[in-house]
Amino acid sequence: MPPPFSPRSYTSPRGRRRFPTLLLAAVGLLGSGCASTAASPATSAPTTSTTTTVPPTTTTTEQPGWTPVSTVNGAIAVDSQSVTRSDGVVVTVFRFRVGKVVYGLHVGTGDPPRGTAVVSADSGSVIGPDEVPLLVAAFNGGFESSTGAGGFELNGQTLVPLQTGFASLVIDTDGSAHIGIWGQGLPVPGEQVASVRQNLAPLVAAGAPSPQVASISPWGATLGGGSAVARSGLGQDAAGNLVYVGSMSALPSDIAGALISAGVVTAMELDINPAWVQLAYAAVPGGPLTAGIPGTHRPADQYQQGWTRDFVTVLAAH
Repeated sequence: MPPPFSPRSYTSPRGRRRFPTLLLAAVGLLGSGCASTAASPATSAPTTSTTTTVPPTTTTTEQPGWTPVSTVNGAIAVDSQSVTRSDGVVVTVFRFRVGKVVYGLHVGTGDPPRGTAVVSADSGSVIGPDEVPLLVAAFNGGFESSTGAGGFELNGQTLVPLQTGFASLVIDTDGSAHIGIWGQGLPVPGEQVASVRQNLAPLVAAGAPSPQVASISPWGATLGGGSAVARSGLGQDAAGNLVYVGSMSALPSDIAGALISAGVVTAMELDINPAWVQLAYAAVPGGPLTAGIPGTHRPADQYQQGWTRDFVTVLAAH
């Protein structure tokens, strides 16, 4: 584990995610899906004796090597690919399309410690009622707070002090999210930060793997002391998309390599070991969840049932 850094002195606004507004919008759009902010106007049908409605076109298109797994109003919101590394390790990759989704950070029943923080229904250990009709995916967070892997901020409330130099998932009050290094360009001046989840030093920075990527110990204690264990990571590509990767048996270099192959510029390792690595997705907002990582030990609806540890929800944007 890398040596700890000094706690940061920055205090973010006590912003909150706007899920009640999203829910009202979702109710009005039931049966037709959520409106995509990047969708272009509907294409007019040729003039005939009858009128034909043509589905709206979209700038979010399928790309070679990627398989769409979730759509929002007909536009691709989440796509996936499987990467086989040179050592034979298979890593599953999910890409969340910028502008199509927003994010929410949740605390578990046991970790991180809540202290006196006020935890809303849409930030607790169960996927909240406002999120349910908008839910596109959910995935695991990082290490337990007792490991010293970084800080945790929830809706402007500090649960664990944030630390300079640590890789950070930053979620703003509008639900948008990005990955960066706290104190090195984060937070952006004037940024309305709602929540932050840190975990270790960056696994990928400036498109290159960490100099420590070939080592095992800096990336967490493994089950039974093995090297290839269940691992997960989260990064951001140059277009602003967030990319999650996971495997039930991988080295840190496999996770970093899969992220880089997906175009990620900056990335962090998330949780490791079989009990904690999980991503589930829905084909459409609010649909039934499907486990995304082959061999996952937990049911696809784990976060709907409630969970002991923190996790992230991915919701249809409006």
